[in-house]
Amino acid sequence: MEAGKKNVSGRKMNIAFSPPDISEEEINEVADTLRSGWITTGPKVKKLESLLKEYIQAAGCVCLNSQTAAGELSLRLLGIGRDSCGMDGIYGSEEDEVITCAYTYTASASVVCHVGAKLVLVDCQEGSLEMDYDALERAVNEHTKAVVPVDLGGIPCDYDRIYEILERKKKLFHPSNSLQEAIGRAAVVEDAAHALGASYKGRMTGSVADFSSFSFHAVKNFTTAEGGALAWKIDGADDEKIYRQLQLFSLHGQSKDALAKTKLGAWEYDIAGPWYKCNMTDIMAALGLAQFKRYPGMLKRRRELIEQYDRVLKPLGIEVLPHFTEEHSSSGHLYITRILGISLEKRQKVIGELAENGISANVHYKPLPMHTAYKRLGFRIEDYPNSYRHFENEVTLPLHTRLTDEEADYILENYSRIVQKYINQPRRAVC
Repeated sequence: MEAGKKNVSGRKMNIAFSPPDISEEEINEVADTLRSGWITTGPKVKKLESLLKEYIQAAGCVCLNSQTAAGELSLRLLGIGRDSCGMDGIYGSEEDEVITCAYTYTASASVVCHVGAKLVLVDCQEGSLEMDYDALERAVNEHTKAVVPVDLGGIPCDYDRIYEILERKKKLFHPSNSLQEAIGRAAVVEDAAHALGASYKGRMTGSVADFSSFSFHAVKNFTTAEGGALAWKIDGADDEKIYRQLQLFSLHGQSKDALAKTKLGAWEYDIAGPWYKCNMTDIMAALGLAQFKRYPGMLKRRRELIEQYDRVLKPLGIEVLPHFTEEHSSSGHLYITRILGISLEKRQKVIGELAENGISANVHYKPLPMHTAYKRLGFRIEDYPNSYRHFENEVTLPLHTRLTDEEADYILENYSRIVQKYINQPRRAVC
C-alpha cells in the first residue's frame, strides 16, 4: 500500500472521484502516432470510427472533439433552429422546439440555444432521474422537432415509451427538409454522453435513437482526453450523405480533409459552407484505439464495483440507480445515490465529511433552472419540483476502474457511517 494511505481499519486513504484509466497501451499508441508524423485527423480517426460503428451497431459514426459538438451537429443536420441550414440547405425556424430534461448537464440543452431553436425543459420523474414521460407527451406540439433523452449515469431511458409518444403525435409534425421527412416525426437525439457500452432490450446504445452523441472526456468510462462521437440509425436516410455532411460541418466546410490534401497534386479544395471546427485528431483517436481494446474488461470491473456498492448500501435504505435489469444493461458510468429524507444542508455536510476522510464525492446534477444562464431564459426551479427533490439529497460516489476492492470498502465503510448520523435526524422544511 502507498505511504500515507489508510485502510478501512483506521488509516486514511485519498480517493479521487474519476481519474482517467491510462495504461502503457495508450501511451504506446499515442507515441506511435507522434512518431508517425500524422497527428491531426487521419487514419487513426477513421479506424476508431469504424470500430465504434460496428461495436454500437450503428448505421454510421463520426468522431468529433466533444459530445457537445456531436449533439449540436445532429440538430444542424436536421435543420432545427433559425441558425441551422440542414442537409438540404434549408434553414430552420426560431419557432422550432427541442425538449429535454431539467435534470441534466448543460450540454444537453445549450446545443438547442446554439442553433437558435426554442429550448423546452420537462421535469424528471418523482422516483427516477429519467424525464417525466407524461410531461414529455404534454409538451410535444406542432413546433416540436426533436427530443433529447439523457442516459444519466449510463442507464438507457425508456425508448419504447418515447417512440410511442412521438409516433402517436406525429400528425402534429411538419417536416421542413428531407431528413426530417425521412424520420417522419420529431427526432430522437439521444444524449448518450455516459452510455457507451450500454444496451436497451438487447440493442446497443447508438443503434436505438435516431442520433446518439457520446462523450470521451477525461472523466468518462472511455476516454480520448477530450472527444466524442455522433452515431445514427435512420430508416430511409442516405448514410453516406450524412457522413459527408458531418465531415464538412466539422472542418470549416472544407471539401477535403488534411489527409486527402497531402496526396500529390491534390492541394485544391472548396469551402462548401462557412461552418465549424470540431474534428477529432489522430492523437486523441490513438488513446481511443487502446481504450477500445481494454473496454470490455473495464465495463466488467465497473459492474463488479456497482454490485459491491449495492450489497452494502441498499439494505441501509439508500436509494441507488438500477444499473442492470432485464430490460437494460448500463455502462456503469456514475454511482448516484439518494439519502432520502435529508435536507440540502445535511447533504452538504455528508460530502464535507467524506472529503475529510479523503473521499472525493460529487453531485449529478444541479438542475438547469438553478443556473444563471437558464434563469435568464425564464426557467424557474419551482416549476421542476422533482428535479429539486432529487438534487437536494443526491451524492455521487467515486466509481472508476482504478479503484481497488480495498478502496471501495473504505468508501462504503465511511459513507455508511456518515449517512447513518444524518438519516434519522429531524428535517427542517426548505420552503
